[in-house]
Amino acid sequence: MAAKKKSQDIEEFMFDEYIGNALPMIGEQVTDREFEIYHKEKFSNAKLSNYRGKWLVLFFYPKDFTYICPTELEDMQEHYAQLKKMGVEVVSVSTDTVVVHKAWHDNSEAIGKITFPMAADPTGTLSRDFGVHIEAEGVTHRGTFIINPKGELVAYEVHNDDIGRNVDELVRKIQAAQFVATHKGKVCPAKWTPGAATLKPGIDLVGKI
Repeated sequence: MAAKKKSQDIEEFMFDEYIGNALPMIGEQVTDREFEIYHKEKFSNAKLSNYRGKWLVLFFYPKDFTYICPTELEDMQEHYAQLKKMGVEVVSVSTDTVVVHKAWHDNSEAIGKITFPMAADPTGTLSRDFGVHIEAEGVTHRGTFIINPKGELVAYEVHNDDIGRNVDELVRKIQAAQFVATHKGKVCPAKWTPGAATLKPGIDLVGKI
């Protein structure tokens, strides 16, 4: 009987852990959180709500002082000016502290270029909110989340930690998200880029594509 209760307790614990780390739903309002950032050679506090009115990209990565991660953040920096012109702010996130972010920034050629905020999530709270926290390791998956100016999640990608991301793909997704946000009734087909043809869903298109 005791063994059965222990098994139930373990199952309930695992279920609670899963629910607490589930991926968020598209279209839902993201939970406001406060976190520390390293930005412009300073430590400060920020909230997700600070970025309301702008498009926001949360760019989760596993660890500072690693291999693929600096190449991803450097790629993001190379597109940062373009994203800012699009009304987009970028915040990178890992479970390292702001002190570690500073040390990485001071010692890595690639990370030394970074000018966007680097958020610290040592407790894993933000990572769990977005379903990317790896409980057994205390780090995050590579997850990219696009949040609109209203604070609603409109797109995300999460994948194997061995595969680096491409910010060109992210830029295209944001361009599509911004287009449909300002052109009600129209949708963007596969591989859409600005200036390309869009679609207006309706019965006339059924079976015609």
